[in-house]
Amino acid sequence: MFQGDAEAAMDFYSTLFAEATIDEIERYQEGELGKPGSVKRAVFSIGDQSLVLIDSAVRHDFTFTPSFSLFVECDSEEQLAWLFAQLSEEGRVFMPLGTYGFSRQFAWVADRFGVSWQLNLA
Repeated sequence: MFQGDAEAAMDFYSTLFAEATIDEIERYQEGELGKPGSVKRAVFSIGDQSLVLIDSAVRHDFTFTPSFSLFVECDSEEQLAWLFAQLSEEGRVFMPLGTYGFSRQFAWVADRFGVSWQLNLA
Protein backbone atom coordinates (compact mmCIF):
# COMPACT_ATOMS: atom_id res chain seq x y z
CA MET A 1 0.00 0.00 0.00
CA PHE A 2 1.62 3.16 -1.24
CA GLN A 3 0.60 6.76 -0.69
CA GLY A 4 0.73 8.03 -4.25
CA ASP A 5 3.90 6.25 -5.43
CA ALA A 6 2.57 2.88 -6.63
CA GLU A 7 3.02 3.64 -10.32
CA ALA A 8 6.47 5.18 -9.80
CA ALA A 9 7.49 2.07 -7.85
CA MET A 10 6.27 -0.27 -10.62
CA ASP A 11 8.10 1.83 -13.22
CA PHE A 12 11.30 1.70 -11.13
CA TYR A 13 11.07 -2.06 -10.56
CA SER A 14 10.46 -2.55 -14.29
CA THR A 15 13.89 -1.02 -14.96
CA LEU A 16 15.52 -3.51 -12.58
CA PHE A 17 13.92 -6.77 -13.67
CA ALA A 18 13.62 -7.67 -17.37
CA GLU A 19 10.81 -10.10 -16.57
CA ALA A 20 8.70 -7.46 -14.76
CA THR A 21 5.24 -6.66 -16.12
CA ILE A 22 2.31 -4.50 -15.15
CA ASP A 23 -0.48 -7.00 -15.72
CA GLU A 24 -3.45 -4.85 -14.69
CA ILE A 25 -3.96 -1.27 -13.58
CA GLU A 26 -7.15 0.40 -12.41
CA ARG A 27 -7.09 4.10 -11.56
CA TYR A 28 -9.23 6.19 -9.25
CA GLN A 29 -11.80 8.24 -11.15
CA GLU A 30 -13.32 11.65 -10.35
CA GLY A 31 -15.73 11.35 -7.45
CA GLU A 32 -14.01 8.33 -5.91
CA LEU A 33 -12.23 8.41 -2.56
CA GLY A 34 -8.69 8.33 -4.01
CA LYS A 35 -6.83 10.98 -6.01
CA PRO A 36 -8.05 10.79 -9.63
CA GLY A 37 -5.50 9.01 -11.82
CA SER A 38 -3.65 7.35 -8.96
CA VAL A 39 -3.51 3.56 -8.67
CA LYS A 40 -6.69 2.09 -7.24
CA ARG A 41 -5.41 -1.45 -7.84
CA ALA A 42 -2.59 -2.85 -9.95
CA VAL A 43 -1.23 -6.33 -10.47
CA PHE A 44 2.52 -6.28 -10.99
CA SER A 45 4.62 -9.36 -11.68
CA ILE A 46 8.31 -10.13 -11.46
CA GLY A 47 8.72 -13.51 -13.10
CA ASP A 48 6.26 -15.91 -11.49
CA GLN A 49 5.59 -13.69 -8.45
CA SER A 50 2.53 -11.42 -8.69
CA LEU A 51 1.96 -8.52 -6.33
CA VAL A 52 -1.07 -6.28 -5.85
CA LEU A 53 -0.21 -2.60 -5.39
CA ILE A 54 -2.51 0.23 -4.41
CA ASP A 55 -2.29 3.91 -3.59
CA SER A 56 -4.14 4.31 -0.32
CA ALA A 57 -7.12 6.61 -0.58
CA VAL A 58 -6.64 7.45 3.10
CA ARG A 59 -3.51 9.19 4.44
CA HIS A 60 -1.87 7.27 7.27
CA ASP A 61 1.17 7.50 9.53
CA PHE A 62 2.56 4.02 8.83
CA THR A 63 4.62 2.76 5.94
CA PHE A 64 6.22 -0.48 4.84
CA THR A 65 8.08 -2.56 7.39
CA PRO A 66 11.10 -4.85 6.94
CA SER A 67 9.12 -7.63 8.62
CA PHE A 68 7.99 -8.38 5.05
CA SER A 69 10.63 -8.54 2.31
CA LEU A 70 10.81 -9.56 -1.30
CA PHE A 71 13.54 -12.21 -1.61
CA VAL A 72 15.52 -12.24 -4.86
CA GLU A 73 17.88 -15.04 -5.87
CA CYS A 74 20.59 -13.47 -8.05
CA ASP A 75 22.45 -15.51 -10.67
CA SER A 76 25.75 -13.65 -10.36
CA GLU A 77 27.72 -11.42 -8.02
CA GLU A 78 27.47 -8.67 -10.64
CA GLN A 79 23.67 -8.86 -10.70
CA LEU A 80 23.51 -8.83 -6.91
CA ALA A 81 25.86 -5.84 -6.62
CA TRP A 82 23.93 -3.92 -9.29
CA LEU A 83 20.54 -4.59 -7.67
CA PHE A 84 21.99 -3.64 -4.28
CA ALA A 85 23.24 -0.33 -5.66
CA GLN A 86 19.96 0.46 -7.43
CA LEU A 87 17.63 -0.55 -4.59
CA SER A 88 19.65 1.05 -1.80
CA GLU A 89 20.01 4.41 -3.60
CA GLU A 90 17.91 6.88 -1.58
CA GLY A 91 16.85 3.89 0.55
CA ARG A 92 18.15 2.20 3.65
CA VAL A 93 20.65 -0.64 4.15
CA PHE A 94 19.74 -3.16 6.84
CA MET A 95 22.54 -5.62 6.05
CA PRO A 96 25.31 -4.47 3.70
CA LEU A 97 26.40 -6.60 0.79
CA GLY A 98 28.63 -9.26 2.29
CA THR A 99 29.36 -12.87 3.09
CA TYR A 100 27.28 -14.28 5.90
CA GLY A 101 27.20 -17.77 7.38
CA PHE A 102 23.96 -18.58 5.60
CA SER A 103 24.99 -17.12 2.23
CA ARG A 104 28.08 -16.49 0.10
CA GLN A 105 26.74 -13.02 -0.81
CA PHE A 106 23.69 -11.37 0.68
CA ALA A 107 22.23 -7.92 1.28
CA TRP A 108 19.02 -6.56 2.80
CA VAL A 109 17.78 -3.11 1.87
CA ALA A 110 14.68 -0.95 1.80
CA ASP A 111 14.30 0.97 -1.44
CA ARG A 112 13.34 4.65 -1.85
CA PHE A 113 9.67 3.66 -1.49
CA GLY A 114 10.28 1.77 1.76
CA VAL A 115 9.83 -1.72 0.26
CA SER A 116 12.24 -4.25 1.79
CA TRP A 117 14.36 -6.54 -0.43
CA GLN A 118 16.62 -9.41 0.52
CA LEU A 119 19.16 -10.13 -2.22
CA ASN A 120 20.96 -13.47 -2.25
CA LEU A 121 23.53 -15.06 -4.52
CA ALA A 122 21.96 -18.30 -5.73
